[in-house]
Amino acid sequence: MTAEPQLPTAGHAEVRVVAATPEVARRVAEVLRHCFTATEQRSYPAGREGATRLQLTVDTTRPAGPARTWLDSSRSTPGRGTEADEL
Repeated sequence: MTAEPQLPTAGHAEVRVVAATPEVARRVAEVLRHCFTATEQRSYPAGREGATRLQLTVDTTRPAGPARTWLDSSRSTPGRGTEADEL
């Protein structure tokens, strides 16, 4: 039997970015850190040709800037689903 992966604590999300270059992965992480409090990123090689896998943990309980605006506007009201529910 394999052990269940350890889940992040409540309000946190583990994010993994796989990109063709380290620069692209860093740019995505920068956007996430602009929107949420995040841990220091960890990067690893991802196959050949210089691809990179980057991992970080974001704290969704402390959104900032664009994420706060988006999260506030996307909260569902009782009796009404979110746009994602309608897709």
